[in-house]
Amino acid sequence: MPETLTRPAPVQVSLGTTYTTLLRWQVAQIGPLLPLVVVIQALLAAGIIIGFGFLIPDIDPATALFLSTGAPTVLLLTIGLVIVPQGVARARTDGTFAYMRSLPLARPLLLAADLTVWLLIALPSVAVGVVVAQLRYDLDLSFDWPVLVAAALLVTLMATAVGYAIAVSLQPMLAQLVTQVLVFFVLLFSPITFPASQLPTWFQTVHDVLPARPGADLLRAGLASDVFDASGRDLLVLVVWCVLGVAVTLRALVRRE
Repeated sequence: MPETLTRPAPVQVSLGTTYTTLLRWQVAQIGPLLPLVVVIQALLAAGIIIGFGFLIPDIDPATALFLSTGAPTVLLLTIGLVIVPQGVARARTDGTFAYMRSLPLARPLLLAADLTVWLLIALPSVAVGVVVAQLRYDLDLSFDWPVLVAAALLVTLMATAVGYAIAVSLQPMLAQLVTQVLVFFVLLFSPITFPASQLPTWFQTVHDVLPARPGADLLRAGLASDVFDASGRDLLVLVVWCVLGVAVTLRALVRRE
């Protein structure tokens, strides 16, 4: 009788192993540019705090404190809403994104690995910004560490998730154009480095439902807790935007072409 050929059982790989492998892949994708990205973010942190200070003649301590505690939010939003979607758009153009989606793995792990990498890249710039602000303006910050850590993580996750959603929902060229508009909106028209009271009333209302101002308020409350505080509404707005970004991204990742 002929021997019956048996197929070998597929190798079972744990989610942890898959996640670690994807993490290494994403780091390798950035490659030698990784230290450069971190350094550029650190220089951007210093540049925002020092450069914006030159725009305000005879800056007073209160204004310096507001500017310095808002700068970390600008950095995190710039990474999540600009750098991340541009990277994903390039990956879609050169076929890397399609290749990763074709692999037999849980699609949410693709997003989780990307979020982790950009989180690790973004957070050092916050520390650099805080140090530069203290040295430049001789600020006396009062840290609320639980609020600061939670706010930094949530703002980074929200910005990265929304940026990822933009990149996977729009055509690559359009996604890059949208991110260029977003960076100007964040820098010039979002009450992050200046009080919301300087905006028209209707624009203040718009920012009540956008994530920029609530994110800045949460981070500000973590950096100078004796001067600023944040509300539960700020936290709710950030969580809603984070969930929305993750939902749109996961829908795009699991959708069949």
